[in-house]
Amino acid sequence: MSETTLEYLHQAFRTESMSLPGADLPWLSSARRDAFEQFEGLGFPSIQLEDWKYTNVATIAKRPWHLTSSRSEDPDLAQIVEDLVPDKAAGRLVFVNGRHVPRLSHVPALPDGAFVGSFARAIREIPERLRGVIAQHAAHDGFEALNTAFLSDGYVLLLPPGCVIDAPLVVLFLTDEANLAIHPFNAILADARSRCSVVEQFVGIADDAYFLNTVTKIVASDEANVQHCRLQQEARSAFHIARVDVAQQRASRFTSHSFALGGALSRTQIDTRLEAADAYAELNGLYFVGARQHADHHTRIDHEKPHGTSREYYRGVLDGASHGVFNGNVIVHRDAQQSDTHQANYNLLLSRDAQIDTKPQLEIHADDVKCTHGATVGQLDENQLFYLRSRGIDERMARALLVWAFARDSVERVNIGSVRSGLTQLLLARVPEAEHMRGLI
Repeated sequence: MSETTLEYLHQAFRTESMSLPGADLPWLSSARRDAFEQFEGLGFPSIQLEDWKYTNVATIAKRPWHLTSSRSEDPDLAQIVEDLVPDKAAGRLVFVNGRHVPRLSHVPALPDGAFVGSFARAIREIPERLRGVIAQHAAHDGFEALNTAFLSDGYVLLLPPGCVIDAPLVVLFLTDEANLAIHPFNAILADARSRCSVVEQFVGIADDAYFLNTVTKIVASDEANVQHCRLQQEARSAFHIARVDVAQQRASRFTSHSFALGGALSRTQIDTRLEAADAYAELNGLYFVGARQHADHHTRIDHEKPHGTSREYYRGVLDGASHGVFNGNVIVHRDAQQSDTHQANYNLLLSRDAQIDTKPQLEIHADDVKCTHGATVGQLDENQLFYLRSRGIDERMARALLVWAFARDSVERVNIGSVRSGLTQLLLARVPEAEHMRGLI
């Protein structure tokens, strides 16, 4: 990181920090200052770091991003929101260029004690519930530190014990401003026996270069059930960095779905800790990229206590000169006897210039466990192509059908009907001959 960049960020922090939400709370102001000091020490990750050696973020580090949107609200956004969130039963929170927009948001009636709203509102109304999840530990990297230092908005979902919200909550982050850096901080606090489904959707509505750096903290208490879906559809010139940190208690269930379709460069880190017995985690993902896009998924599952179960299924479809990265690390700790874990990563390369770096990892420190993992990289199966062509399907259609069948496995794992339907349409739009395939699938 150059001195010019650091000085620019210093000036931005001095200018912005006093006007950020919660600036009047001493503990939050202290957390922001501590985070900025951590950022000064960490800097932006470099390719010399093992976890970042395939993802070069030098372009992000060098650009002079501005931190406050200067655009007025576009009245035409209402129709865009309706098109993106057609499910009328779903609750929705809408953020435009990093700011919550109440008129575009809709939250249905909630049970007593539940909270759904923006971070800016939550830090006014329930600040003590957030204190425990904001910067109580050293940041994992410079991006997380930067997020805490500049966090301004995002969403908070708080579920009291036994609270069940059946309809999904869709959190829509829209961006259309060039050279804007946005640092959303999100929190899902699910108390014992509660249940919810949250969909984070990131959409670029203008083909501009901007930078979104988001952190989501999830706490799933005893027997809580949290389903978390991320759909990244950023503009083709945008940069997207994301971290999801999850803490799971006894018999909790956490399900993650992560889909990376947009952005010039995206990096998603999903970590979950099975901190008590009988916890279950399932991580499902798909990266579908082309041209010169770069999509990186890093995951980590820590089995810390006995009888934990985890399943991980990631797939990649890469075309053009795109680059995919997958690193999945499962760690079974000494006290995690009778853990059961399975991890798989499958990749389909559609061109000679596409590349994938995949590294599934298992670290086992217990002796009574069931652990498997594997990865494959390949092209379309010529025998399958021949079979389809022998049934009268032309080559382009046959290739499209095979690509769709490969990607569909990840989509079918999503049990939110509206999300699964939307993903189906998005993927069909990415597959050649999609219009002619609709009668065959």
